[in-house]
Amino acid sequence: MSYHSRLTRENAALLIVDHQVGLYTGVRDIDTLSLKHNIVGLAKAAAALEVPVVVTTTTEGLWGPMIPELQEALPGIDRIERTTVNAWDDPRVVAAVEATGRKNLIVTGISTDVCLALPALSALATGYTTYAAIDASGAFTKQQADAGVMRMVQAGVVPVCYSNVIVEILADNAAAEANAVYAALDMPFARLVGGLNQYFSNKK
Repeated sequence: MSYHSRLTRENAALLIVDHQVGLYTGVRDIDTLSLKHNIVGLAKAAAALEVPVVVTTTTEGLWGPMIPELQEALPGIDRIERTTVNAWDDPRVVAAVEATGRKNLIVTGISTDVCLALPALSALATGYTTYAAIDASGAFTKQQADAGVMRMVQAGVVPVCYSNVIVEILADNAAAEANAVYAALDMPFARLVGGLNQYFSNKK
């Protein structure tokens, strides 16, 4: 089994593929409210850690615009609208990822078996270590999601979840960005811990 070096804010980038209104209407393997929560949390936390984010959509005239929650979470980041099925087949997407200077690429997409899997596999083949954010992606059936994940894992893509990949990058809960990161991830236990920390700080 290959060992992958730790993800850090200096070596990681995030590629967000096709989180579009029309595609969300077909997602069936994850509740769409949970999906939105997870991708928005991932995007906000990455921004808090200054991890570069590349965003792409496909054929918006067919699949609609990027979901508004994600647009709001990523102010100032221009999305690349393309027509290719595989985002990695568009030279602008590859150039944007290359421009980050990072070789560890976290990828998320709708659908898991196409919009996530195909660029993750292509980036892997061109020398990137790729991480598939499974719970920040969605598929049209559970079978499609499972097949996409199995295909990626067999090729060497690393499956992760939206929160654990960010916490790995954060690395230290004493970091200045920790509160912003946990607020972005919006995990119930993190809110509880944050409340307890505030309570005990006020008691000092």
